Amino acid sequence: MKAQPQLNVRKAALYSIIINALQIIAVCALAVYILHDGLNQSLRGPLGDIVVLILAAVVSWGAVMDIREAYLAGKLSFKLHGLDETVHQMNDMNIALRAQRHDFLNHLQVVYSLIEMKEYEEANRYIEQVYGDIQSLSQALKTRCAPVNALLRVKMAEARQRGIQTECTVHAAWEDLPLPAWEMCRVLSNLIDNAMDALKETENPCLWISLNEDVKSYSFEVKNNGPAIPEKNLHSIFDAGFSGKGEGRGMGLFIARETMRGVKGDLNVESTNEATAFQGWVPKPLKDIEKNLSAK
Repeated sequence: MKAQPQLNVRKAALYSIIINALQIIAVCALAVYILHDGLNQSLRGPLGDIVVLILAAVVSWGAVMDIREAYLAGKLSFKLHGLDETVHQMNDMNIALRAQRHDFLNHLQVVYSLIEMKEYEEANRYIEQVYGDIQSLSQALKTRCAPVNALLRVKMAEARQRGIQTECTVHAAWEDLPLPAWEMCRVLSNLIDNAMDALKETENPCLWISLNEDVKSYSFEVKNNGPAIPEKNLHSIFDAGFSGKGEGRGMGLFIARETMRGVKGDLNVESTNEATAFQGWVPKPLKDIEKNLSAK
């Protein structure tokens, strides 16, 4: 059976905006030409002017409505894509949790057998390895935001597979974020992916992730010990389309900063020969700030 082509909503929305914008320009230009150039004498006079203006207004109104609907469709498509990514991340976390629960009895049996065989050193090494895996999972489960927990769990597992030493520090509940959780996950995912990519050629690669909050804001930092970002690129790294990874890239950091600024927060970068750190923050809702201040 021949596969049916899939509709690209964002591309269709873009085409619709362009076509309708050209339609508005063409109609307005025609109206001006007819009314002021005197090419069509039969339409001269008050009645002709009114007819032309009504036609231009109707066509322009229809085009404007089409542009509005196309813009909303594109925006909805963007949100649905982000939600789909979050669902996949939570599903990956659920699989990881089920796998660890299934393996726990096997780990106990192995340790018990090693102790029975008086292989105490080997049992100790085995316990340390298992404990490290469990500890890394528990580090990613300290917030009250399930999508963020899922994202951290998946990304930390990916980092370990790449041979990257990872440390995740959480000193925040991250409850009642001022933006949808999937948008925050999109920001963190982009920063963590970029950090891991930057460590490809680094000996002893390290990745540090920290989530924090204070009375007035939520904050985070994603840091790696990869090569420094060139000084000339630091001022352009958040520009749309700027990328050192080739054509068709360079929107991730732009979207991440715009997302932060959309809720009156921000995203910045500091880069030295020792480490590169992306630091972001978003303000807490006013009601939460008032509650925190009254509790002091």
